[in-house]
Amino acid sequence: MKERILFFIRNPFRLFTVIITRLPYFGFIRQTSDYQNFVSFEFWFNQKILNLGGNRKAYWPVHPASTVYDPEYILVGVDAYPGIMKGCYIQGKGGIEIGDYTQIAPNVAIVSANHDLYDSRKHIPSPVKIGRYCWLGAGAKIMPGVVLGDWTVVGAGAVVTKSFPDGYCVVGGVPAKMIKPLDQNKCVPFTNKVDYNGYIRSSDFPAFRKKYLKI
Repeated sequence: MKERILFFIRNPFRLFTVIITRLPYFGFIRQTSDYQNFVSFEFWFNQKILNLGGNRKAYWPVHPASTVYDPEYILVGVDAYPGIMKGCYIQGKGGIEIGDYTQIAPNVAIVSANHDLYDSRKHIPSPVKIGRYCWLGAGAKIMPGVVLGDWTVVGAGAVVTKSFPDGYCVVGGVPAKMIKPLDQNKCVPFTNKVDYNGYIRSSDFPAFRKKYLKI
């Protein structure tokens, strides 16, 4: 006990963290420990208070070395955090939907609007939809208008320019093509103990979406 007290005296920020995370607002820290991407107080503090990386407006965890544009047009599912890894570029201008438990590796780009060919000041929106339990490998690029069905695995470095709406497959290459189908009987669906859409408890998310999102 004495050693624990001395530790907190020497590390006041850790003591502050332990105290403040007991507040109801920080339930996402205590209740997402079983998530594939759980969030620490330090991560939240760097994003929401210090605004490192300029991603304060995103309602889900975003790494300071990633960039998210137009988060109000982005709908993220449970345990699905586009940009939580380093080097990601998420452009939501045209609308992005990402399903529950989808994993997004470092340096992934998801783009939902392109510049007009004749006037680069204009953007042409083209929504992107990514299903549940998908996995986007490091450096993958998802281009405007792409739809990926559930359990789509995108290989590292792939450039996805067309849709794979049926899902249950591995795609890769430039441009991406189907590499192999997945056996649906071997795909294991899972759920977490408590559901959060980013920092928002899922039971509260419909009201949050209605008030703050445009998708």
